Amino acid sequence: MNERLIALLEQLHREGVEHDRAKSGRLERLRNLEPDTAAVLAVLVRAIGARRVLELGTSNGYSTLWLADAARSVGGKLVSVDLDAARSRLAARNLSRAGLSAAVELRVQDAAETLRNSGEGAWQMIFLDAERAEYASYWSELVRVLRPGGLLAVDNVISHAEELREFRDLATADERVSEAVVPTGAGLLLLVREPHAHEAAGEEPG
Repeated sequence: MNERLIALLEQLHREGVEHDRAKSGRLERLRNLEPDTAAVLAVLVRAIGARRVLELGTSNGYSTLWLADAARSVGGKLVSVDLDAARSRLAARNLSRAGLSAAVELRVQDAAETLRNSGEGAWQMIFLDAERAEYASYWSELVRVLRPGGLLAVDNVISHAEELREFRDLATADERVSEAVVPTGAGLLLLVREPHAHEAAGEEPG
């Protein structure tokens, strides 16, 4: 990570904290990741060599910058999705400032639509940081589109544990995935799709 990107990330983090402090409505806030959590995600992208990375929830692009820099370092690319066109435009400007535009495809799209339109095993890593009330409804598609051996990361599992209870219950009961919680920031849930996920689900391997 070069000095220009480090400086930009520090600036965006400060501005995000100040912005959110002044907003009372949840949807008005940028709700950026904590830097420690973002750093964990970036290391994980590099560790598994994820070249096809999906981010569900772009906001102003703070986490997008971390993921894009990591994906680029392993020869990969990030697709980042958000329903808010204004936020997506803001992320595009921040990516341009960081020199990372070529490493990212920004989409103004519903996360459910993105998942439905993704092929089986299309993504090596998925970062889910969108509307928590919808997560449980995404579950079957999240597992389907995650490559066997791929990683799903979900933020806020400690800070908003009750909101994510149904999602966590689905994950815990599903033999196709293994999970662990990293107690950094708001709590980062990591789920790996088992290499033999088809057999675990009672399906024939493809």
